[in-house]
Amino acid sequence: MNKVQLTQSGLENLQKELDELKNVKRSRAIQRLHTARAMGDLSENSEYTAAKEGLAFIEGRIREIEELLKNVEVVQNNKQNGKVALGNYIKVSVNNIEDELQIVGEFEADPLKKKLSSKSPIGIALLDKKVGETIEINIPAGKIKYKILQIK
Repeated sequence: MNKVQLTQSGLENLQKELDELKNVKRSRAIQRLHTARAMGDLSENSEYTAAKEGLAFIEGRIREIEELLKNVEVVQNNKQNGKVALGNYIKVSVNNIEDELQIVGEFEADPLKKKLSSKSPIGIALLDKKVGETIEINIPAGKIKYKILQIK
């Protein structure tokens, strides 16, 4: 697996999620499975099937996070060269409306929280640009203009 780039906060969030899965959710899922098993005929017990699937999901997510953590490369908020880089917070004007975004690794992207993946079309277009540059990006909804106002 290739290196997984995360910001420090992204790494901390993943570690918290892993801890929660291992120490809280897994034990709840196991207890739910035991309770459902005690209800009788397993072939017609939908609660047992749901509990089994829930535990399998948790175990799968634990394995996924552990694999990611083996390959993590923590990136620092680097604004030394004056160009947009992974980890930077940037203030932009999007079609003349100001907004603040953060460029993050693909595993911590969350558009609703203004965290854009460095691998997304917008993230790729913004990387290595300087304050004052205007970038026109083609997205499914049409063309959109981003002007970089500040790199934090």
